[in-house]
Parts: sequence; structure tokens; C-alpha cells
Amino acid sequence: MRDMNTSKRTSVVIFDCDGVMFDSRQANINFYNHMLKQFGLPPMSEDSVPFVHMQTADESVRHLFQGTPYLEQAQAYRMQMDYGPFIKDMMMEPGLKDLLKALAPRFGLAVATNRSNTIEPVLESFGLRGYFDLIISSLDVQKPKPHPESILKILDYFKITPQNAFYVGDSAVDDETAKASGVCFISYKNRALEADYHVNVLMDIVPLVK
Repeated sequence: MRDMNTSKRTSVVIFDCDGVMFDSRQANINFYNHMLKQFGLPPMSEDSVPFVHMQTADESVRHLFQGTPYLEQAQAYRMQMDYGPFIKDMMMEPGLKDLLKALAPRFGLAVATNRSNTIEPVLESFGLRGYFDLIISSLDVQKPKPHPESILKILDYFKITPQNAFYVGDSAVDDETAKASGVCFISYKNRALEADYHVNVLMDIVPLVK
């Protein structure tokens, strides 16, 4: 983590993980299909893919294992699994490191994600952990997104108001989270969302947060 005096920060840029920093669709599919196979169940349906992309791992496992006798075992298995083999299936979004390098000198940087114990190894594997001052996962809140708790914890950490923060997301869950917390929402690659700004290229965020 960078050494910094957060009291001097006037603006913060907050990032979602899946769909913003990484294309993790295939990694998520492989991860949950591995879990299902472990308990002798068929692969998840295409209809379940958007759900596991946006929800917490706990909610995703509940969704996939509902109606089976394996729910408790599956949750325990998830928490002790090594996520490492699935990180290779994630693709970092083009321009992400350039964006973080451009923002880091002037802004506080944070992550608000519904990932749980996998977010830290993912960021470490791609050499991104050092860019972020704070990471809030679903394990750090009582109510994950779309509840605004994760964003509010970040605002409190930096001692700023919602007007001094930007949240970059790609899903309806992110949109709802931003609205509930009162921060400015930048939608990445999703024009269907009622965001304050829309971008298709990560570096286009730079002029928006001046």
C-alpha cells in the first residue's frame, strides 16, 4: 500500500472489480462449474452466468446449490479453495494500469467489490495491489452491494463526502449502489445504465475526474 496522508485527499476514484478491471466471465464460469462438478452436479446454465458475475460468492453458491443437499458443504469448500488456478482465466481490461498510474498521484484509489476472499490474490497476481489505498470486499461489510455500505466505508476512510467520489462500475448492481450512496457513477461499457457518465475506454475516465 502506498504511504499517504488521507486527510489531504479531496477526491477518490472507486472501482468495481469484475467487468471493470477484469473480464472475469470465463474465470467465474470455470470456478463455479468446478464447484458443481466436485459435488457431482451438472455445469451451471447460461442464465446463471449474469447472476454470479454481479452477486457475492455466498449468494452465488446459494443460487447454484439451492434444492441440493450440498449447500453447507459447498460453502465450506468455497472458502478453502485455492483460487489461483482460475486467475489465469481472467483478462485485465486494456489500459487499466495506465489509468491507475495516471490517477494515483492525485486521487485516493479504492475497490468496492462483491468478491470475497479472492480479490486480494487477484490484485496481487496482476501487480495491482500497490495502487489501491483501500479494498472493500463482501467480507468487510454486513450488507454487500447493492447496499451502499461498501461505498460509505470508503468515504469514511478518506473522510470525504459523496460529492468528492467517483464510482466506476458496469452493472445494474453498481448503478444502484452508486445511487444509494450518492456518489458520481461512471458506467464502463454499459450504455443501458442511467449513469452520470459513460465510457468505453478506461483512459477516458481521466478527464472526467479532474
